Amino acid sequence: MAVVEEPLYPIAILIDELKNDDIQLRLNSIRRLSTIARALGEDRTRKELIPFLNENNDDDDEVLLAMAEELGSFIPYVGGVDYAPVLLPPLETLCTVEETVVRDKAVESLCKIGQQMKPRDVVEFFVPLVQRLGAGEWFTARVSACGLFHIAYPSATEQQRADLRTLYGQLSHDDMPMVRRSSALNMGKFAATVEPQYLKLDILEFFRDLTNDDQDSVRLLAVEGCAAVGKLLEKKDCISSILPVILSFAQDKSWRVRYMVANQLHELCEAVGPEVARAELVPAYVKLLRDNEAEVRIAAAGKVTKICAIVKNADAFNAILPCVKDLSTDTSQHVRSALASVIMGMAPLLGKELTIETLLPIFLALLKDEFPDVRLNIISKLDQVNQVIGMDLLSQSLLPAIVELSEDRHWRVRLAIIEYIPLLAGQLGMEFFDEKLKSLCMQWLEDQVYSIREAAATNLKRLAEEFGAEWAQSQILPMIMDKVNNPHYLYRMTVLLSLSMLAPVLGAEATCNTMLPVILNAAKDRVPNIRFNVAKMLQSFIPIVEPSVVEQTIRPCLLELNEDPDPDVRYFANQALQACDQVMVG
Repeated sequence: MAVVEEPLYPIAILIDELKNDDIQLRLNSIRRLSTIARALGEDRTRKELIPFLNENNDDDDEVLLAMAEELGSFIPYVGGVDYAPVLLPPLETLCTVEETVVRDKAVESLCKIGQQMKPRDVVEFFVPLVQRLGAGEWFTARVSACGLFHIAYPSATEQQRADLRTLYGQLSHDDMPMVRRSSALNMGKFAATVEPQYLKLDILEFFRDLTNDDQDSVRLLAVEGCAAVGKLLEKKDCISSILPVILSFAQDKSWRVRYMVANQLHELCEAVGPEVARAELVPAYVKLLRDNEAEVRIAAAGKVTKICAIVKNADAFNAILPCVKDLSTDTSQHVRSALASVIMGMAPLLGKELTIETLLPIFLALLKDEFPDVRLNIISKLDQVNQVIGMDLLSQSLLPAIVELSEDRHWRVRLAIIEYIPLLAGQLGMEFFDEKLKSLCMQWLEDQVYSIREAAATNLKRLAEEFGAEWAQSQILPMIMDKVNNPHYLYRMTVLLSLSMLAPVLGAEATCNTMLPVILNAAKDRVPNIRFNVAKMLQSFIPIVEPSVVEQTIRPCLLELNEDPDPDVRYFANQALQACDQVMVG
């Protein structure tokens, strides 16, 4: 009897916990489904566990969501793809619940299972499931059905395909806006599986009806379908069928629809080709750049480089550039930020002369913008402009702005400047850097914000790698040493951090002769934080210096720190001593 009860035990726990009033117990039980299925074995999972889940009428959305997610990866536990159809009934039930996230997860799991099913099982089980959901009395089933057509259609029989196309047409004209929205959202995926003759005959007709829907929530999702369907059509069909829809949408009374057009327009430009895009879509795009709604201008501004890259035409640039100039002084800081994030990419497209004439003044204006995100977006993309106009001109124009931003009141702006300095230094050269930017880099070591001080120390390491150990030893190291006795312990810690980062670049000789004496002196600092950082630094020096230095100089200092009254200092000293022992054993 005991042998029989042993395998029953997990399912008994599951049933008990699924009926428990405590939601956490029910959730834990559902999330252990795979463990329970392994304990039961494939046969009993199919015959007992799945039917039980199908009959489970839990009303908590969290439990149902967890179940929908678990079942999506359950094929191995029911015996492989041959038995995949047994998983469909519980997921079909979940596709009809009221909570959207549960339905979406159930559809996602059904798609995952459907993709692995054998074609004959798709014909026998999956297609009828889609048809049942599509004809469901409650709208939730019909909403879910729309997301499954692209899985069912490729393996369906000719008759089933005809029925599925007819059903999708009915869903595209459903009384419930939520169903039409789902139809519009999934149109591109379904269209990609439909034969070319039916694409033009049926799908385009459904698509046109959705684009004329009286609900803007349906129309804006139809915009997403424009590019997807347009790419499936031949260019002439795309121009005749999709282009008029987009031009109409670009002037839609709902700003949300215009926003979606602004977001998707570059994809449609690719579908119709540069010539048609220049003639038809650039004028529509210019209107979107000047739209009354800030959200539409944000979306349009964010795509300016992509649009210009497709059209590549002087007349188109002449139409777009005045709008870009206006957007750089837009009343909305978010519009300016969106423009700043992409405008640098226009420089390679416009060439040197146009960049200097039109874009450089805009860059400089955005670099002085009152909103920190705008300045950050410009700083992070400066290298794209440098490739076009050259470092000499860029440094003359931008260096004053960079110096000003290095003292910006927003620490994230200062951080972005620091991270850009090594790239700038490599392009400016050693001499220019020493003259204009070296003192700036040292100044950041004493910033009030730790992230800036840490970035400044990392920056010095990157500069040493760029200009070489000899330069760092003659130009940077003496200036760091001058700060060793700073009265504020946080700044003294930054000096130690800088030295530890420079040590691997400068090598054993500079580390032993110049840095190590300073570090050993800092081991006697009155602040425990300094002392335990000394222990950590000495540990980092062990692989760099000779074993004799470790034994004669580093170990005695660590032994002294190991007797420190502060427990943290002792801990790190002990860690470093263990590292010493490993080196000596090695």
